Amino acid sequence: MTAHATTFRRLHANGTLLRLPNAWDAASARLFESLGARAIATTSAGVAWSQGYADGYAMPVEVVLAYAKNLVRVLQVPLSVDMEDGYSDDPAQVADLAARLAEVGVAGINLEDGRKPAELLARKAEAIRERLAKDGLDLFVNARTDVVLARLVDEGSQVEEAIARGTLYRSAGVDGLFVPGLTDAAQIQAVVAGVDLPLNLMAWGGLANATQLQALGVKRLSAGSGIPQVLWGHAAKLATDFLQGGESDKLQGQIPYGQMQNLFSGP
Repeated sequence: MTAHATTFRRLHANGTLLRLPNAWDAASARLFESLGARAIATTSAGVAWSQGYADGYAMPVEVVLAYAKNLVRVLQVPLSVDMEDGYSDDPAQVADLAARLAEVGVAGINLEDGRKPAELLARKAEAIRERLAKDGLDLFVNARTDVVLARLVDEGSQVEEAIARGTLYRSAGVDGLFVPGLTDAAQIQAVVAGVDLPLNLMAWGGLANATQLQALGVKRLSAGSGIPQVLWGHAAKLATDFLQGGESDKLQGQIPYGQMQNLFSGP
């Protein structure tokens, strides 16, 4: 819905760092919303694994649409969907998926370049903007560049390349720039100053805390796949202990059944 997209856009411009504890299914999305998240974004890795696919452009488009629609159904706050590279190198097909996501009520998307040419992402973004305008729809388009995360250029050129890509993507009509892997304060400030877009970072070892990031000019902080990976690590240990010892008293620390039930059925 356009209203959700407008609200989501405002969350990047109100002076307070937007913190997104990325969800991977309806339960995590509703739980995070109930804990005070002002918006929900998905983690592509977490969603892919929860749907039975490897991360990295493997999910069928219909699966992407189905899980997005299900999350919209249970949420009141804006939802941003990580659509990876759009699951196609054809800008028209990527624009079609973006429009279909907007039609089911998604407020924003992530679109990444990965190891593909920056110009390709720019063409996809332009196609998305044209399609949304034609259909009377809106989305906050967050362009993710993997310059730092995938080490697409040598370390000394990463900031310059991130700024160049951010500038290109802005000219193509995106609303935000996501640079996962960026942690150095001086480099963060350089990107903030060099690209006239809200900067999104990913929670990462060595990254400053939210208060410090806000002071540096960062507008959005994403947990990425960190929360589900921690949970699944804990689940692996619990399952191993249960399979080996069968001890019920080790299954401690659960959220009460009633609390989870109320997320979907009310008090």
